[in-house]
Amino acid sequence: MFASQATLHKLEIFCMVCELQSVTRVADRMMVAQPVVTAHLRFLEDKLGVKLFQRSGRRLVLTEVGQRVYKWASDIITHTHELERELGNAVEGEFGSAVVAASMTVASYVLPALFTAFRQQHPDGGITVHVSNPQFVTAAVRDGTCDFGVCILDPRHDVDGLNVELLWTEQLVLVAAFDDASLGAEVTPQQIADLPFISSPRNQVRREAEEDGLRAHGITHRRVLLEFGHPEAMKQAVRRGAGVAFVMETSVHDELRRGLLRRIATPGIDLSVPVFLVHRRGKSFSSLQAQLMDFLRTAAAGEQVPALHGD
Repeated sequence: MFASQATLHKLEIFCMVCELQSVTRVADRMMVAQPVVTAHLRFLEDKLGVKLFQRSGRRLVLTEVGQRVYKWASDIITHTHELERELGNAVEGEFGSAVVAASMTVASYVLPALFTAFRQQHPDGGITVHVSNPQFVTAAVRDGTCDFGVCILDPRHDVDGLNVELLWTEQLVLVAAFDDASLGAEVTPQQIADLPFISSPRNQVRREAEEDGLRAHGITHRRVLLEFGHPEAMKQAVRRGAGVAFVMETSVHDELRRGLLRRIATPGIDLSVPVFLVHRRGKSFSSLQAQLMDFLRTAAAGEQVPALHGD
């Protein structure tokens, strides 16, 4: 009886309160009055006969039984979203579809060539790629918005409930404007601290990977003059002589080949960034989705990732 009365909307609001830990914030996001949100929570507690939340200062935190209800509600919402997408595709007469979330460099410079090659082998069906940061990727995979993700990950990232497998390893390489005469063919770790840098913002996983890698080589301070949230903007700034940048090798393959940027060797410094395939534990994949993931695994294992191992 409870399951028939607990609408998906009520469960979505409940899960949002669990995540934001505030009725006020949920009401603001949903653009409804606070009593509406409170009424949904009371409905769930009354029907279940248990207390789902308790106060911790100004935050609402889940009770032990509330955590179990949250997992159950999250699973229902995730499966519902996935089913709605699959049924929508069936109604439209598609052979199948895959919705992929990917971090910016991977989505911009690697997946287009790989997915084009896959489509040549599988001309039916459709592939949609959502491009964002790794936090969005894991969230979209976890809540069923996307079928799987391809991204870099911070080791401290929450991957609870997800399967994470290594696909390939990217290399961060130092690049400068092609006509920058102030730099030789290589720089030492000691020289790096004095160079003007362009980098991504501190809250991005790619920036944290860069800082962690340099710190491991004893480089703790740099002059970062400009910060951009996308590698394309970083490259444009470097080309205009604003400074140097560590960028993923796949993102500068064309510029290095065309003589628009110049790679500066960094002997003794190895900055590796792993790229992972991420999917929700226990998810059932369609034939197309499974084939696409296997295609990515095969391409990575066979060193066929464009711009990373050559054209």
